[in-house]
Amino acid sequence: MGAILSLNSSSSGSNERFEICQSEARKRQRFLMTCCEGNVGLIPGLPDEVSIQILARVPRIYYLKMKLVCQAWKETIMSTQLFNVRKELRVTEEWLYLLTKAGDDKLLWYALDPVSKRWIRLPTMPSSVFEDDSRKVSAGLRVWNMLGSGIKIADAVRAWLGRKDRLDRMSYCGCAIGAVDGCLYVLGGFSKASAMRSVWRYNPILNVWNEVSPMSTGRAYCKTGILNNKLYVVGGVNRDRGGLTPLESAEVFDPDTGMWSQIPNMPFSKAQVLPTAFLADLLKPIATGMTSYNGKLFVAQSLYCWPFFVDVGGEVYDPDTNSWVDMPTGMGEGWPARQAGTKLSVTVDGKLYALDPSSSLESARIKVYDGLFDVWKVVVQDVPIRDFADSESPYLLAGLLGKLHVITKDPNRDITVLQVDVKNHLSSLLPSPSGAPDDSSRELGTDPWRVIASRRAGSAELVSCQTLDL
Repeated sequence: MGAILSLNSSSSGSNERFEICQSEARKRQRFLMTCCEGNVGLIPGLPDEVSIQILARVPRIYYLKMKLVCQAWKETIMSTQLFNVRKELRVTEEWLYLLTKAGDDKLLWYALDPVSKRWIRLPTMPSSVFEDDSRKVSAGLRVWNMLGSGIKIADAVRAWLGRKDRLDRMSYCGCAIGAVDGCLYVLGGFSKASAMRSVWRYNPILNVWNEVSPMSTGRAYCKTGILNNKLYVVGGVNRDRGGLTPLESAEVFDPDTGMWSQIPNMPFSKAQVLPTAFLADLLKPIATGMTSYNGKLFVAQSLYCWPFFVDVGGEVYDPDTNSWVDMPTGMGEGWPARQAGTKLSVTVDGKLYALDPSSSLESARIKVYDGLFDVWKVVVQDVPIRDFADSESPYLLAGLLGKLHVITKDPNRDITVLQVDVKNHLSSLLPSPSGAPDDSSRELGTDPWRVIASRRAGSAELVSCQTLDL
């Protein structure tokens, strides 16, 4: 009996303490809301200038809940003033933004805070459906549940050849992704088998999508790059009465003015010297990759006639002279390619890196471009990536927190973010006077790869990724 009374007494005490804690929490919440609504300042007893500096130092992952404190806090956290203070205080945080295609062909965006290792689902991206090739927008057909854009390149090319039923029922197939001035951009792609001009921007401060000025030309599978805080778009394909046509044009978006400007077309000089008119008509030039490096845009190019892609080096755009020149021979010939000839790279601390999948999973390697000798050198061996055969995009590359990251899927089909500190491996590369590629990297004795985050993915596929520092 005594034990029962003791147990009941203990339980009663716990309940009382819980109720007191709940009551105190409600009082604090009412106090904060009263303070905010009473215009006594963001934090009672402190000037707003000091309060903003305090809020600016809070990790960004907590802003989602802090916006619920009161209207004044919400307005402050959703203001550019707060994020300008974060820049001044040098407390900005770099996050990874990952675009995936779910099993139902929907595009889903996720943001990863690499410090807390927490993932956040972004709002669903809107979409517009265009009536015809003239790209007249029908307001009645504007929809807000976006369909996926990540179908396999093989399916897209088959559609170009006439079997375009899947393109007809999907929107944003082949859209391009960019990040500039603290925002994400989704550009072009197919809708109803027509290449779109539309551009959507995601503002992470407001956590909303909005449509901005469209490109001058409808594009799908175009390439993007950033120079001088401007977003460049080159190449891609468009659709006319004769089918899908590769584009040589390029344009640039200035986020300060919200306007697009034309830049000179890519010359595709290697495509102009084919030996016969038959080959010139058969092999179509197309941009297969682009990267910003040393203040210029480097565009990899190929000649294609499905299913064959022939590398022809590439061209380099110099914004100072507003002109194109041929890409260095070694850079173009050695730039590793993945499916359908596409070339992926990332710049980390001024160094250009690419992943060479080679012919088997076990031999995948990270290479770095040596501009002095115009060669690609192996810097990291044995990259742990899988599922090359059945995956549209088996891996992505990102430069995050000054380190190289590979985003891929593990044996359990979970999305995994792998990190390697390439600086440790760069020190092991000795200059090669002969200019020959160095295909050996010094063994450091330990696995250089570290998993910094993962999430369940199931049948979802990787599409693209970007980083933002806010």
